[in-house]
Amino acid sequence: MTQASFSTGPFIAAFAIAAAAVSISSPAAAQPSPGPPAVGVVEVTKRPITESTEFLGRIEGVNRVNVTARVTAFLEKRLFTQGAEVKADDPLYRLERGPFEADLKARKALVAQLEATLANARITTDRQRTLLNGPAGLQSSYDSAIASQKSLEAQIQAAQAQVSLAEINLGYTDIRSPIDGKIGRTSVTEGNVVGPASGTLTTIVSQDPMYVTFPISVREVLALRERYANKGGRDAVVIRLRLPDGRLYGQTGRLDFSSNSITQTTDTLLLRGTIPNPAIYAAPTAVRELTDGELVTVMLEGAQPVEVPSIPRAAVLSDQQGNYVLAVGAGNKVEQRRIQLGQSTTTVATITTGLSLGDEVIVEGIQHVKAGQVVAPGPASDGVRTLMQGRDGGQRQ
Repeated sequence: MTQASFSTGPFIAAFAIAAAAVSISSPAAAQPSPGPPAVGVVEVTKRPITESTEFLGRIEGVNRVNVTARVTAFLEKRLFTQGAEVKADDPLYRLERGPFEADLKARKALVAQLEATLANARITTDRQRTLLNGPAGLQSSYDSAIASQKSLEAQIQAAQAQVSLAEINLGYTDIRSPIDGKIGRTSVTEGNVVGPASGTLTTIVSQDPMYVTFPISVREVLALRERYANKGGRDAVVIRLRLPDGRLYGQTGRLDFSSNSITQTTDTLLLRGTIPNPAIYAAPTAVRELTDGELVTVMLEGAQPVEVPSIPRAAVLSDQQGNYVLAVGAGNKVEQRRIQLGQSTTTVATITTGLSLGDEVIVEGIQHVKAGQVVAPGPASDGVRTLMQGRDGGQRQ
């Protein structure tokens, strides 16, 4: 029986060609390219923002008094607690009174003596006037009596003035506070001799309200003047303070003074505002947040918010040339727009130039696109839109 034999070479080659043909016509090789990247956009819209400019300033007491002795005497008693608050007319020091009381009595006694002498001189004058009408009267005697009387009257006036001076000096032995305020430490203790040459015994600084003074550059002066000239000037500005620990002070103040000349060495103008400084608690010693000489940050804010074009701060990018945004232009093509920022916060940026109302800027997916690329824009997330609807993004800068 003859067995047939077959060659497998031609079959293997045909199978390979068929498999290659199937592979070329496979649907996987014809997959479409991915579409343009999706991005979240927001429109440039007007929103209210509080304009604010910051400066460094110092707190100053409205009134400051250096207490001194008006007469020379021994200091008998200090009547105040150092570092406490005092009221006007509160007693502060008591000086030795004895010598001044004795001097006052002596001067009063001199007045009484002169008054007695004057009474006798008046009697003499009346007698000479009567005698002048008779043969025994002499004009010279009458004139002498008149002169003596007037001299005594002048002496009494001088003696009464000395009594008044002695009373004033006696009053100076009781040193009282001329103002309400916080008193400092005493520089002299009991038993020492004090007087006009002793210098300041203690200092009193008023506490409520307080001044805040701060220098600003002439450039800033011109900018503020232009910004608020048509809005009420000083009345359009509110003063806020940031304390040294970073907290915002709870009270607001108003501008009330600007210097009449510019400091030439620094090219700055000194401004001053007044701000309340109520006591946090009163007992046992009043404590207030503002202290004379304290360094604070002064924020000049517009009294009323202004409507300005705004976008989320996250949409603002920066390079060596400045700030810019990526906007969606015609045909959904990404465009780079150079911008100038106005008064902004950590969450919202205000735009002065570079964008128009209604322009769409990319705020989400911004890291995946570049200028000239086609994108698929859509509304930004609810979180971004909610942030843009708030007032000032909850921040002031």
